Amino acid sequence: VGHCHPDIVKAAHEQNQLLNTNSRYLHDNLVDYAERLSKTLPEKLCIFYFLNSGSEANDLALRLARQYTNHEDVIVLDHAYHGHLTSLIDISPYKFRNLEGQKEWVHVAPVPDTYRGLYREDHEDSATAYADEVKNIIEHAHKRGRKIAAFFVESLPSVGGQIIPPAGYFQKVAQHVHKAGGVFVADEIQVGFGRVGKHFWAFQLQGEGFTPDIVTMGKPIGNGHPIACVATTKEIAEAFAATGVEYFNTFGGNPVSCAVGLAVLDVLEKEHLQAHATEVGSFLMKLLKEQQIKHPIIGDVRGCGLFIGVDLIKDQGE
Repeated sequence: VGHCHPDIVKAAHEQNQLLNTNSRYLHDNLVDYAERLSKTLPEKLCIFYFLNSGSEANDLALRLARQYTNHEDVIVLDHAYHGHLTSLIDISPYKFRNLEGQKEWVHVAPVPDTYRGLYREDHEDSATAYADEVKNIIEHAHKRGRKIAAFFVESLPSVGGQIIPPAGYFQKVAQHVHKAGGVFVADEIQVGFGRVGKHFWAFQLQGEGFTPDIVTMGKPIGNGHPIACVATTKEIAEAFAATGVEYFNTFGGNPVSCAVGLAVLDVLEKEHLQAHATEVGSFLMKLLKEQQIKHPIIGDVRGCGLFIGVDLIKDQGE
């Protein structure tokens, strides 16, 4: 919402003067913030865990998925990046290919890229074709005695190239993953909170009928203040709690962090920033497409709201 936004600075300062403590102590801000966030999400995503960073959120999502399913394996998209913790480097092809390589419990699916990918704009049903690639990975894993815990995906792959998956892809993938006993995790850390303009969450671009099992949030949630969140269902949360090992995060959801989170939501609403993302993004896309006509080096311009990619190429035929 902008560097040193006065409303955010004021909310943090006022709460800091009043009280900041670790999250073993009950505080209204945490409940108030969870309720505000819940209004932006589908009804079944009603349990919230607060943390300090997107990496912590994705690590917890991995733990939730494994505890709920009693499975280990994870399917990710090629070129994906999900965080800097060891557990997340393992599910980030963008990182692990330059380090220790791919673990046996990690399966890499092709990016649903209709410009450069396996199935392009001229394909009759690219969403089904890319989802079938995931189905094939699941079948191959089962033959090896592996079991899928989660399909872990950025709602719009960013490090992978600012990709806009074809509509219906998530629904079809979720069917295959659920059938295999796994859950669908939507990483909204870079693309949530109205950035895509049309919707508050990028996974909503896939259609109203789609709801992930777990959603992770970070980065814009606190406008630079360290706060993150995992939203999930009662069923998954209950399976996680059943271990008897409660989840505790010393500073996750502290009163100052939640005051900042509430202020961010206030600013988004008050300044109509979601509509602003739509308007400015559309204007930028229009200008970029005009440049595309003039310059053969621009192969593709794609995006939604203020999530935009320009693909530079050497040869139009490639």
